[in-house]
Parts: sequence; structure tokens; C-alpha cells
Amino acid sequence: MDTARFLLLISLGLVLTMIYTAWLKDYGPSGQTTSSSLETPVLQSDSVPFAEAPALDIEESGIPLSASKTEESEGEKIRVTTDVLDIEINTRGGTIEYAALKQYPVTKKNPTKKIMLLHRKSSDFFYVVQGGVLSKGNAITPETYFYVEKTNYAIENEDSITVPLYFNSEDGIKVTKNITFYKGQYVADIDYEINNQSQDNWTGRAYGEINRTKQKEQESRLLYTYTGAVISTPKNRYEKISFDDIDDEEEKVLADNGWAAMLQHYFLTALIPKEKEETYTYYTRKGSSKNYIVGAALPTKNIAPGEIIGFSHRAYFGPKTQKEIEKIAEGLSLTVDYGIFWFIAKPLYWLLDYINTFTKNWGWSIVLVTVFLKLLFYKLSAAGYRSMANMRRVQPRLIAIKERHKDDRAQLNKAMMDIYKKEKINPLGGCFPILVQIPVFISLYWVLLESVELRQAEFILWIDDLSIADPFFVLPLLMGITMFLQQKLNPAPMDPIQAKVMAVLPVVFTVFFAFFPAGLVLYWVANNVLSIVQQWAITRSIEKNTS
Repeated sequence: MDTARFLLLISLGLVLTMIYTAWLKDYGPSGQTTSSSLETPVLQSDSVPFAEAPALDIEESGIPLSASKTEESEGEKIRVTTDVLDIEINTRGGTIEYAALKQYPVTKKNPTKKIMLLHRKSSDFFYVVQGGVLSKGNAITPETYFYVEKTNYAIENEDSITVPLYFNSEDGIKVTKNITFYKGQYVADIDYEINNQSQDNWTGRAYGEINRTKQKEQESRLLYTYTGAVISTPKNRYEKISFDDIDDEEEKVLADNGWAAMLQHYFLTALIPKEKEETYTYYTRKGSSKNYIVGAALPTKNIAPGEIIGFSHRAYFGPKTQKEIEKIAEGLSLTVDYGIFWFIAKPLYWLLDYINTFTKNWGWSIVLVTVFLKLLFYKLSAAGYRSMANMRRVQPRLIAIKERHKDDRAQLNKAMMDIYKKEKINPLGGCFPILVQIPVFISLYWVLLESVELRQAEFILWIDDLSIADPFFVLPLLMGITMFLQQKLNPAPMDPIQAKVMAVLPVVFTVFFAFFPAGLVLYWVANNVLSIVQQWAITRSIEKNTS
């Protein structure tokens, strides 16, 4: 197999690899979602159904429990604002039904329109954090009504603020649900205080759930990202459970540590236990309104008359900022999914992040990382370029041999191998630089696609977001030109069909890369420019020494 054919196969393989990532059915169903937004927190959600309580046992005997219901009406809305979050809590169930991320605009052109991660816009699409307490008697479910002291809270000079919600049952069970928010954080502590003022023992358990529906796909399939549930336990740190998986089978896992989450490209919502030494139940289930639920249930507790006991867990709703989420729960940083080449992607991200502390520009950081990679693989690339330069030097002789033995394939191959052996040329030596670039390219692709830190990151001039395609296609055109120039330094394919295909490849890749993130194309352009310089210097040196 000659170099041209190998290059062609590698190029086509690269294209197929990128296309394959867009068709990972096992990683997610057909209906994915993009982030939604509202300019104001005004919601019209009267028609949105609330989920029923989960069918979780409160004891090993397996006593089924039903939700306690009151009149069917909308609850009051509690508004909570911090420096990073705009929150609404419904007194019906104490459900967190709205969370806008104040530091993340949907687009740079309209900075007042923020990413709205949690919301209940309509009965067709909603995404909320709910929960409650299951017991033999009264249960706190998403349909239970709390009463509150006030409906507006804001963090100003304090570091945190707590929103209390109250529920008193007829038989003397008093429940206080405290939701605490923190300055500069996307975490909320959710605590239930159960005060047993009845004459009987109380047995129950608390639970939290992330409840959402699908939304019609709005993203390019070439920029596929996973949207769906994840359950993490010590035995399986990152188990994806797509909506289709939940349709097929509900899951239930017992673990002493872990978390449950819903992922949505750059953002996630997670439920994280606070007491790691206790056994929790993680589960998924399908609701009755085409909604999908992932939840975490805390261990069952018994309360004697006159005693007070509590349940606690945490909820996270925010960006997948790696430095922050890895501090919240073990393995939560795995939600930044770098794919099969994660062991390359993670160091690449670390290097990008480190360089960015000096450059303060992710674009220049990408260029400098490219320079670093070129230096790292300099000798390997040089060996490949020397092989291609030598192939180019002997190509006139190869063409003559091909013409002389055009009717005798066996003799042609023998004669070519004799030249390779005499000139000490490895015909596949030029393939090594390509082989080195492919895993790095795919790894950087996922780094740019998954790292929220690069979302809306500016470079220069017209490129104000490295995570999306170049709006004026300048970088893809430069990539095509540099690819064409690099081909001119390589030995031309002797087969006419291969030559035509190779000539078309720069055009094909230019069109293909026009839909890729600008940061990725920037890497490829920078890599091509450095490769051209290195290859030209080596080729010139070899031709000068043999002239």
C-alpha cells in the first residue's frame, strides 16, 4: 500500500470517526435538547403536571406508599436571587422549578438573555428538581402544599440564605423543608426536619428527583452531545442511562456513595447525598406525562413520639466547570465526557487551562498547545517527512518503472521494493505524522465541545466564540489552503484515480470543517502551518544534499 492510498484511507477514517460520534445511539436517544432561556422569570405553568411520588419501600417489608394530595391548584412562587442564580420555588411540593444562570448568556449578542437550566414553560417541556418524604402515614410529595413566611429572598452581604417551607399534618407530624443557597455557588442544601408530635412512632425516608421531558433536537448532528441521565456509584462511576433506556427498563441501585444527575451539554443537574456512610437508593423511572426521572432516596429512619430527626442531601444546577464540580462530589467531573481518548483529552485540557492563565485568551492557548505538541512529536514527524521527501526524490524513477512494467503487477512491485531497499526508504514512513495527529485531533474535538470554560471564549477580530463554527468560514478556508500546500510537498500519487481523489480532499475537508468549532479548526490550521514549515525545511535539505 503506497503513501497516497494510506493517506486517503486515514483521511476518510477521520471523517467517518467524526460522523460516528454524531450517531452514538447508545449514548442518547433521538430527541436531544439545547439550553433554553427566558429574559424574565415569569412562568406560565398552570398546565404542567406534577409527578407522583416514587414507589419506594420505606422498610424491607416493602409497604407501598401513595402521595398525599390536597386541592388541585398552583402554589405560590418563592423568588430567590444570588450573585449567580435566579431561582423560583413552588410552594406546591417545594419544587425548584426555575433556575437561570446569571453569568451564562444564551448568546453574546443578547447578554441579558440567560441560560435557563430549570423551568416549567409548558406541559410539553419542563425540567425541575423535586422531592419529598415518604412515610406510612402522611407523605410529602410534589403535590403537597407548604406554607411560607415570605416569598422573596436575596443574598446581599451574607454568604448564604435559607428558604424554610412548612407542612403540618393532622396527626401531629411537623415537617420543615429548608433549602439553602450560597454566594457564588450553584449548590443548594435541601434539609428536611421531621418533628414527631404524634402519639405513634413515625417511619419514613426522604428522596430527591430530577424530573424532565424531552425537547425537540435543535443542535447539529455533527456536534452531538449526550443529554440524559447518569448514575454514579463506587462500582460504576459513570453509567449513562438514556431516555430510551428508561423507556425500556427502570433502574434501581443501592450504594453507600455516589450521585444521580441529568446532563445537558455544558450544564448538569445533580443530586448528591451529604452522608456518605449511609446506603442510598438511586433509581430511574418513567412518569405518566412523557417525563423522565432520575432520583436518590435516603435511608429509612424511625422517630419516636416527641423526637426530631432530619434528612439532608444536596442539589447542583449549573455549568460543568471542572475545577468546581470535582470538589462537590467524587466522580462528578466525569460528566465532562471526553470519550474514548479521555486520557489524552484531560492532559490537553489541563495544558490549555494552564497556558490560559498567562495568555488570558483561549485561542492563543490553542495555538501554543499546538506548538508544544509539535515540539513533543518533532522527531517522529521529522522521520515521516524525511520518508516523504525521499519518496518524492525517487518518484521519477518509480514512474518510469511503472510505465515499463505496467502489464506485470508482480514485477512492478518487485522493482519498486528494490528501489525502496536500495534507497533505504520506508513507503509507509510518511504515515506516522498522520497517525499521531488523529487521536490528538479527536481529543481536542471533545475538549472544545465539552468544556464550558471555552463556551463563548473570544479569540481575535470576528471570532468571538471558539466553541461554534467560524461565522465567516475564514478558518476552514485557511485550513483547506494549508492542506493543499502540504499536499504539494508530498509525492504525488502515481495512480490517476488516487491523484484526483487527493486533489479533491482539501475541498471536502474545507466544507466538512466549516461546521466544526472554530477552536478545533484553529488547531488544525496552526498544526498545518507548523507542519508545512517543518516539511519544507526537511525536503529542501534532502533535495539540496542529493543534487
